[in-house]
Amino acid sequence: MNQTLQLAVAQSTVPEDPADRDALRASGAEIRALMQEASAAGARLVQFPEGAITYPRKYAVSSGGMEELTEADWSRAAWGVMREEAEAVADLAGELGIWTVFGSIHRLSGANRPRNSLYVVSDQGELVGRYDKWYPSNTEISYMCTPGVGPLVFEVDGFRFGCVLCIEVSFPELFAEYERLDLDCVLASVMVDDAPRSVVAQAYGTLCNYWVGYSVPAQFSATAPAGVVAPGGRWIGRCHGDGRHGLAVAEFDRAAPDADIDVAIRLARPWRRTARASLYVHRVVHGDPRATPTPHFDVSLRPTDAM
Repeated sequence: MNQTLQLAVAQSTVPEDPADRDALRASGAEIRALMQEASAAGARLVQFPEGAITYPRKYAVSSGGMEELTEADWSRAAWGVMREEAEAVADLAGELGIWTVFGSIHRLSGANRPRNSLYVVSDQGELVGRYDKWYPSNTEISYMCTPGVGPLVFEVDGFRFGCVLCIEVSFPELFAEYERLDLDCVLASVMVDDAPRSVVAQAYGTLCNYWVGYSVPAQFSATAPAGVVAPGGRWIGRCHGDGRHGLAVAEFDRAAPDADIDVAIRLARPWRRTARASLYVHRVVHGDPRATPTPHFDVSLRPTDAM
């Protein structure tokens, strides 16, 4: 099993109108430029934001136009351009030999709403997985998208990864499920201008004792730039926060000498699993009247007896 892996987390410019063909092509070109940069930095995997090719602004696809939020009219979207850009990203992943995870809207059949997805492309340029947002936002589920049905786990060089999208950072049960599935890292890709969400994502590093990749659009980076969180909960790589696209590159090392990473992986994570499973069950005291919870103090005891 490999002990190290290099992850690059990108903040790229995300266009918000799926009908703007020039913007879609520009986002694809920017993704590919960052892939080149990540490859040159030695990364084995590069992560992009939610909707990296496009994440539609809700009114941009509303059938009521900019005046009223109603059911999305997806016939406006330039699906052919989106597909061309996604295929170009996959082709470059194969040329560079780098795993690539990027967001876009995934079209379903007929009149079914699309899904908000993350595509997982291998270092051979093959689409090997797709994470469909399990818990869409209220606007998404009301007017725009259909939900996914479960987690996604994939492996790169012996490291196990899972994915979440944006508002799902607020669902701790997803991160707990990924810990149960024995992941090394969760890739959280978002499309939000929100500092608290990055703090919550950081907290999962120490709560679940795994790495977290946090990818945001470049246009929101002044609020909370993209970065990588270590299993101890510390940022070990962060992009600049000036609105420009860029990368945060960090190494995963299972044998890291850093005290917080070592304690999190070697001690805290297995101990917490034991604690949740059975550590306390056989240590509960039974048959002692003073062990039974009561809604009042036992005033019949002398002060020395209560110690």
